[in-house]
Amino acid sequence: MYWTGLSPDEARKHLANKDKSKRDKRMSLKEAVQKYVKDGDNIGVGGFVDCRQPMAIIHEIIRQGRKDLTLTFPSEGLSVEYLAGAMALDENHLNIKRLELAYWAHEAFGISPLFRYLAENGKIEIEDWSNANMSARLKAGAMGIPFIPYRSPMGSDLVKTNRSKVIDCPFTGKPVLLLPAAHPNVAIIHVQEADMYGNCRIQGPTFVCPETSMASAYTIVTCDRLIEHEEMTRYPNRISIPYFSVDAVVEVPFGAYPGNTHGIHYFDEKHIVEFRTACDKLRKGDSGPLKEYYDNYIYGVEDFGEFISKIPYKQLQHIQKIESGIRLEAGYTAL
Repeated sequence: MYWTGLSPDEARKHLANKDKSKRDKRMSLKEAVQKYVKDGDNIGVGGFVDCRQPMAIIHEIIRQGRKDLTLTFPSEGLSVEYLAGAMALDENHLNIKRLELAYWAHEAFGISPLFRYLAENGKIEIEDWSNANMSARLKAGAMGIPFIPYRSPMGSDLVKTNRSKVIDCPFTGKPVLLLPAAHPNVAIIHVQEADMYGNCRIQGPTFVCPETSMASAYTIVTCDRLIEHEEMTRYPNRISIPYFSVDAVVEVPFGAYPGNTHGIHYFDEKHIVEFRTACDKLRKGDSGPLKEYYDNYIYGVEDFGEFISKIPYKQLQHIQKIESGIRLEAGYTAL
């Protein structure tokens, strides 16, 4: 058996020795990535497809460049597409070695051009799982157990594409699938609200962000709003990720843009199409539009705030109004 990221024993030792004190964890995004994201790391990516993607962190990783990355997630879209774009443009600056995943695409916005490009050209290792399997693997990591029994997807070819093991259940005698725990070196997660200590509120689906944080050695969190600790603890049952599993907190409004953040803003369909079109052109042999995109929006700016300043205000206002309308129709109240 081989492990990517930390082994269960390494993870337990790390957790036992980790500083769990309630301390101020605010820092710049540049500092957080420099401190916690290293070459060869297994990165647990938060969010789901194009929802609540940790885009600000992704931009900073791209600017700083990292090599031989493993990406671990159930289903993602924009975040890994941006990393793949940087790799496709310059593998010596940033490259992805391995994927442990269930799905990488953009749902309503189409399949991933760059997943197709990397896979067809043999540039990445792929370990294929189901969504439920990847969620369970991260759950096992969060629980501190080396594996977790599961019934799906026995009967499919997925068991041939990963490290799962089929055994006879010691209680029923029937076949059961054992899934190895996932322990990324670092989790990258965007949330609506956090406090200075790292407590996080997630509105809407939590996906597997809490489990990914608890399973990982370190966690970087960006938030749309940094709120007072007293406000956070006023409703302790609404804390989705506890402070002791978070290592860096950065307030970044629109930190999941151009994806959506529930209760904050909707998808920017115009910008997503612009980016995805450039990705598709690279896959077909024309890297010019994607290089221009990265030079303008990522390498040509100092930070994510400067990137957002390049987006027309009316465009940002539009996606906020759409999300506000959706929330009102659904009967949601403010955070």
